[in-house]
Amino acid sequence: MNLLTTLLAFAIAIGVLVVFHELGHYTVARLCGVKVLRFSVGFGAPLLKWTMGRDRTEWTICALPLGGYVRMLDERDETQIVAPEDRARAFNQKSVYKRFAIVAAGPVANFLLAIALYASLNLAGVTEPVARIAPPAPGTLAARAGLSGGELITGVRKNGRNPDEANADETAVRSWEDLRWRLVDPMIEGQRVTLVARTRDGRAEYTLDAAGQHFDADGEQDFMQRLGLVPSARVKVGQIMAGGAAGLAGLRVGDEITAVDGSPVTSAKGFVDAVRAHPAKPMTLTVRREGSVRSVTLTPAVEIDPAVDGGVRVGKIGAALASQVDSVTVRYGLFEAIGRGAQRTWEVTTFSVRMFGKMIAGQASLKNLSGPVTIADYAGRSARLGLDYFIAFLALVSISLGVLNLLPIPVLDGGYLLYYAVEAITGRAVSERWQGALQRVGIVCILALSAVALFNDLSKLLH
Repeated sequence: MNLLTTLLAFAIAIGVLVVFHELGHYTVARLCGVKVLRFSVGFGAPLLKWTMGRDRTEWTICALPLGGYVRMLDERDETQIVAPEDRARAFNQKSVYKRFAIVAAGPVANFLLAIALYASLNLAGVTEPVARIAPPAPGTLAARAGLSGGELITGVRKNGRNPDEANADETAVRSWEDLRWRLVDPMIEGQRVTLVARTRDGRAEYTLDAAGQHFDADGEQDFMQRLGLVPSARVKVGQIMAGGAAGLAGLRVGDEITAVDGSPVTSAKGFVDAVRAHPAKPMTLTVRREGSVRSVTLTPAVEIDPAVDGGVRVGKIGAALASQVDSVTVRYGLFEAIGRGAQRTWEVTTFSVRMFGKMIAGQASLKNLSGPVTIADYAGRSARLGLDYFIAFLALVSISLGVLNLLPIPVLDGGYLLYYAVEAITGRAVSERWQGALQRVGIVCILALSAVALFNDLSKLLH
């Protein structure tokens, strides 16, 4: 069932993104007076085919759904016979500016789609974890900043690379996803940020300094985890084992454990660590049950942990835990939803471009590149999580498709845009001889990128 969901979600995602990309080319081509011969979703043998419109444009859905194309009337295409009355409607007869607009329209359509998708999520409202921090792992930036767990992050203020650089503008944080996007750019750029938090004692500030640190999204560990930032969770008893210390002490399924010996519990891992550290030693738990708070004293049993060389005595209470993260529904009005959709699209786009530049410069891992296997995997995962997750996934991949197509690599839209930019500046078109040579270079580049992406996909799959 999971495989079927993954394949179906992948097919829908690719279909939607390709159709919007090619509709961008098609729409602007028609507006510029170019005759469109074929609109194809996919490559290879046609599965469905029909003709529409005054120009009898052929619309096809093909067997290999990894892309698509719009075929326009063009005198340079030796397979086409251009009638004299249609000559003015050929792509090559249009001005360089119209050709530029037609080619750029595909990636632009992907960015517009992302804005619309993000805006729809902002308008409908998205339920996300609140930005409350669990105790950070020792040695992480969060731990060094002084965060101890339980802090609710309400804002982020950028400080630049040096202590003297400061930006007084504080950006509000409404959810965990908000916090992630406020941190990813400055952390990867090696900058300093100040987290504004609400704590039990009032307002507090914590500085994360990424100077000299190396962060990139290599896919092996969540970016926020590497910073030491993990959402705080309420810890509940999910199951009681017969004869265990938990059952003997009177714990029940559904009990929420809020503290151990007076110290707040903000994550299942923190509670497990506390239990393991108390073999045969009494512990006092603060438990919330059906709206009332009570104390439960128990003594963990002793168990030898074989995972540690020579074995070590650890505590065990005979209970399974369940974590529940507090969430908030983030919703905006129409115009603010559109504005934030555009802002998020811009943030993701600029971040993607910078990451690609860092990969070329050797400053970021090539593991950031993902291929169709990873995309299909995330399509399936997001679809199983719910419609809002799938829409957010579509927006992200739509931006990635737009950025990829704008890379100045021959055979991609960005390569043709480079040709037309040269033509606009010099007044002369790039010769077909040069275009042919550059096309071959472009194909090699695309094959190399595809090989790296596929290798990364297979490595993650095997891992």
